[in-house]
Amino acid sequence: MQENTPREAIWKKNKATLWYYPTSQKKYKTPLFLIYSLVNKPFILDLLPGESVIQSFVKNGFDVYLLDFGIPRDEDSDITVDHYIVDYIQRGVTRALHHSSAEKISIVGYCLGGTLASVYTAISNEPIENLILMVAPIDFQYFPSYDQWVAALRAELINVDDLIDYYGVIPAEFVKFGVRLLTSPVYLSHYLSLLNRADDPNYVLRWRLFNKWTKEHIPFAGGAMKQLINDFVKENKLIKGELMIREKKVNLSNIKANLLVVSSNLDHLAPKEQSIPIIDLVSSQDKTYKLLQGGHTHLIVKDNKLPDYLEEWLPQRSDPL
Repeated sequence: MQENTPREAIWKKNKATLWYYPTSQKKYKTPLFLIYSLVNKPFILDLLPGESVIQSFVKNGFDVYLLDFGIPRDEDSDITVDHYIVDYIQRGVTRALHHSSAEKISIVGYCLGGTLASVYTAISNEPIENLILMVAPIDFQYFPSYDQWVAALRAELINVDDLIDYYGVIPAEFVKFGVRLLTSPVYLSHYLSLLNRADDPNYVLRWRLFNKWTKEHIPFAGGAMKQLINDFVKENKLIKGELMIREKKVNLSNIKANLLVVSSNLDHLAPKEQSIPIIDLVSSQDKTYKLLQGGHTHLIVKDNKLPDYLEEWLPQRSDPL
């Protein structure tokens, strides 16, 4: 997929790349560090000129860094959440701070990337000014669509470890199937939208790119999958303050950064009930919750403008030049 916004790779580790998108008219000292999910390719963040999240940040005066985890292969089966947090995210943030010479940085996490961003921020030593969580699952107690599966998992009636060990790296088709179970009515409805606007070439192009993104799920490292299922879903350790990352206890009360939590009222993948609880658990004095109208994906912008929920919030907290 051809990216639209000029960028350069400033750091690589294994399959991961840290991309730098420089702004030509810098207005803010605090750069943005974007963490995307582990189940899709991040090109949705730079979809089309004029309708790109990353481009909107750059055009509005922000330097942007994007951590692209890449595509796991068979040799990556032992990668765990600990690896992603410490060896990828923390090292990536350190590299971005050094590269930018910034004193502080803003972390923006999307979906599962937001979950990882929360874990990282809770144990980090880096100067994180703002933490923005976009439709990010934090409290895994609430699972309306998978309730019977989760109940069986917690009752130890099913055990997924052996299946994950058999594959090592979970195939992309399995990941896509799991997402489809949650979103099938929504997924089918967007074909109806295409029929209704088939005479609009710009809409058709956008639809095709978006549809390509929804189909291009990526494999999932088995070590991380086991940890997510057992520690996050089954035991809900993150919300209970029992999660350990490299012998560090992950306590969400350690988060002091300005916090913005964004949910959607029709989100089947990460319903608002999974995101809201973090508001009461952090120590941030400045914290905001926004409920948007729509489904899981709110990543398309118009005319390079910041989304409404960021238009005032982010510039005011990013140390203007």
